[in-house]
Parts: sequence; structure tokens; C-alpha cells
Amino acid sequence: MKFGGTSMAGTERIRRVANIVRAQAAGKDGEANEVAVVVSAMAGETDRLVNFCREANALYDPAEYDVVVSSGEQVTSGLLALTLQSLGCKARSWLGWQLPVKTEEAHAKARISSIEAPDMVASLEAGEIAVVPGFQGITEEGRVSTLGRGGSDTSAVAVAAAVKADRCDIYTDVDGVYTTDPRIVAKARKLKAVTYEEMLELASVGAKVLQTRSVGLAMKEGVRIQVLSSFVDDDAALADDLPGTLIVSDEEMDQMVERGEMERQLVTGIAHDKNEAKVILTRVPDKPGAVAHIFEPLADASINVDMIIQNVGRDKGETDVTFTVPQADLARAQALLEDRREDIGFNRIITDSQIAKISVVGVGMKSHAGVASTMFRSLSDRGINIQAISTSEIKVSVMIDEDETELAVRVLHTAYGLDAEE
Repeated sequence: MKFGGTSMAGTERIRRVANIVRAQAAGKDGEANEVAVVVSAMAGETDRLVNFCREANALYDPAEYDVVVSSGEQVTSGLLALTLQSLGCKARSWLGWQLPVKTEEAHAKARISSIEAPDMVASLEAGEIAVVPGFQGITEEGRVSTLGRGGSDTSAVAVAAAVKADRCDIYTDVDGVYTTDPRIVAKARKLKAVTYEEMLELASVGAKVLQTRSVGLAMKEGVRIQVLSSFVDDDAALADDLPGTLIVSDEEMDQMVERGEMERQLVTGIAHDKNEAKVILTRVPDKPGAVAHIFEPLADASINVDMIIQNVGRDKGETDVTFTVPQADLARAQALLEDRREDIGFNRIITDSQIAKISVVGVGMKSHAGVASTMFRSLSDRGINIQAISTSEIKVSVMIDEDETELAVRVLHTAYGLDAEE
């Protein structure tokens, strides 16, 4: 079970979480469950700790930064264990270095390499609830490390894989994965299940329910995830009764469809992302290697490029190249490209941060033609101009004007028959 920062924001909410955990551990019909819980820091706490680091030293040492910011999860893990004990449960905390959660790569954005959990497994078998701080681990040199923002989801999946859990329940401030953002489309429906592939695509194109890295790890390790809300009443049904959205393999999804538990949709969901910016380089030489000169410096600076269009060549052996980068990286990307103007040979840079990416996602696209044409026709009928297109096997994304985001999402949600019935 994993609980995020809003679920852990204060002793009252931690007590509510403890009650949910206690009920899950007790199980139903007298069948107790072995339960490990991964927790985030209290909402806003990590930002507060980051600011302390900046105030102490603007050029802070990443290793010491990790020591400071990992303390938020240490506090909540101890508090939850104490609260569970007050409810009569056997519980203890297991810090990242005690398991240990071994990590590699850089501080502040480490990756989990392995989790050795025999001691914790023995504790679970003895009926103890394990409480693990998310987001933290230990390097090969024995220093505390953190996994980067949002890393607690990844911690939860990694712990679930290490103890061979039947399921990893991620409790958030939403009660599942919807066909689109319910704040934009009132008729959005909660999905009973989605595949890892679909969730990866939805997460990468703007659906903020789960961190992309955690879904990728779940897919690799075969960990079944369930997304559900921690804001439930104390007498709510146990998570075993599946009130949320399951994220599973293609094979399990096919079995659910065969058993009649759900229908296979052509399109699973519509996602939107307003955090993109468009860059146009005009009159780039139309010759081998020109595009490499553009994208190599961006890759070296870890700036993620998404949509790319190379326009039809001009008469003078020149072409315009259009691409998108995260809005937060726009200024850095622009400066890098200006520095390389002579190497690349472009005429000028045009940028636009008032754009949005709208994506249609669904495994059903693999075997059905016409998904893209429905998208283009629906947007055209409403006068929405498409500035760029990118596709994958189960996704079609378009770039449009930011002002038309909500309209486009509503139009497409209806066009693909995703609206809930009245």
C-alpha cells in the first residue's frame, strides 16, 4: 500500500491512513493479509526542505541535499508506525538503508538497482506491518540517496516486486484512472482496468495519476497496480473488492474481457498537456547531419524533445525544423541553440509556449484503422487547427493552440464514444 503526501498531511490524516491499513491487514472472512506500506512526506514538506538547502548553500552538495530532503519520509514512516501501534497493530518502520534499498546513478535522481528484503519478509510473516519511507535509498558508497520528485510511487512498486506482493495499491487524491480529466469532461468514466502500455502512454502525455517510471518498473517486474482514493470513509469497502482502477498486463486484460468483467475499448483515454513549448528553426541546411547538430546539444543537456517535424525543403536546399520541448526547458534550449547557430546554420529561432498536446491512447488502435482520421475530422469540424502530429503504436498526439485545449478534449471524448451515459 502506498500513500502520497496529501494522504499523510497531518496527524489526523495519518490516523485515517492507519485505519485503512489496519482494515487491510485484518482482511475479510478471518483471512489476514501481510501488508507493507510505503509513505511520502507530508504535502509541502519536501519543498520546505529543498528551500532550506538553497538558503544554506545555493551551490549545495547533492549528497547532503539528499540527507535533508529524505528526512520528510522518515518522519511520516515513524508517525504511521506509532499510530498503527496505538490502534493495537504490530508495526515498525524500515528506512531505506535498513532494508536496504540499493540505488545507482546520481544523487537527487537515483535509480533503484535492488532491494534485499529477507528481514522485512520475515517480519511480515510474523504478523508485523512494515512501514517504508518512499523516495529514499542508499548508494554503493553507503550514502543516503533520493529517487527524484514523485519517486515514492517507484519505491512502492520496487518494494512490491521485492516481497512478491499480490498487488500494489497506490492511494492518491483521485479514486482511479478516468477516460479523461473529470474536471474538464463531467461525463468522464472511471476505468476498471488499463494495460501497462496504456498507462505508460497516458502518464507520459499528461495524465498525472502515476509517475511514468513507476509504471515502467511495474511492467518490467509484473507488479499489478491498483489506483484508488485514500479519501474514503472508515467503513468503506476493502481494496480487495477493487473499487479503483487496476493496471495489468495485456494477458490479464484479455482474461478480464473474456470473463465479461469489462469491454475492450478502441480508445482508452484522452490526455492533455499544457507544459510543452514549440521551437521552430528556419532555413536549416537540407543536408545529412543537419538535424543531428540540432538535437545532440539538447540531448547532452538532458532536454527531452517530443514532436519533431521537418518541413518540405525550400528551393535553396533549406528546410524549417519544428519540435517541442518541456516549457521549463525552453529558455535553456533556446540559449543552447543560439550558441550553436553557426554549426547548425539556421536563420532564426521562433518559439511559442502557448500550445498544448492532446493525445488519444488505446491498445485497440493496434488492430483498428481510422482512429487518427476520426481525431483529425472531429477537430477540423470544430475549427481547431493542428500544428503538429506524432504517433506511436497505441497513441496519436497533436499540437494545438493552448486556448482550445478543453474544447478539443471534450470533442474527442464524445467522438470516441467515451462519454458516460446519463
